Amino acid sequence: MTDVPDLAVDVCVSCAGWKSVLPAPGKIALAAAHAAFRAAWPPPARVPARAAEASVLLADDGLVETLNRDYRGRDGATNVLSFSGLDEGGLGAGAPVLLGDIVVAYETAVAEAGAEGVSLADHLCHLVVHGMLHLLGYDHESEAEAARMERLESQVLASLGIAERRPERGTEC
Repeated sequence: MTDVPDLAVDVCVSCAGWKSVLPAPGKIALAAAHAAFRAAWPPPARVPARAAEASVLLADDGLVETLNRDYRGRDGATNVLSFSGLDEGGLGAGAPVLLGDIVVAYETAVAEAGAEGVSLADHLCHLVVHGMLHLLGYDHESEAEAARMERLESQVLASLGIAERRPERGTEC
């Protein structure tokens, strides 16, 4: 088994809705990010085996809609966006690897959790796990890639005590 490097995750809750519904949304997101990082190591992307950093922003649909339009050319909000930092060049051999940013949309996550009959906490975990896997180089562009990513998501969620559920093929990052 390969040693898993340290991961520092900065979680920012910019939408009050998250805190009004969940007692500790930042802790939930942090646990999900760490679990996904550990389970996915070593990742398919060329990530140096040294300390890494990522950020998670728990935002509202308005911000996610703006980011989706400005950076992906797509109109409308989506549940989660991932912005890889791996292509931005290194900061030197001793600096942490900047994996990137994960942004989760509150209103969309709430609506999806309700439609799927799952708790918002569990759905938040799923979205952060999904986003972290994207930062590490996993994708769902082909059926084989999607199956691989979905298996790993299920394993990570199970490690967090979250029952397996039908994968979200519509998740966009």
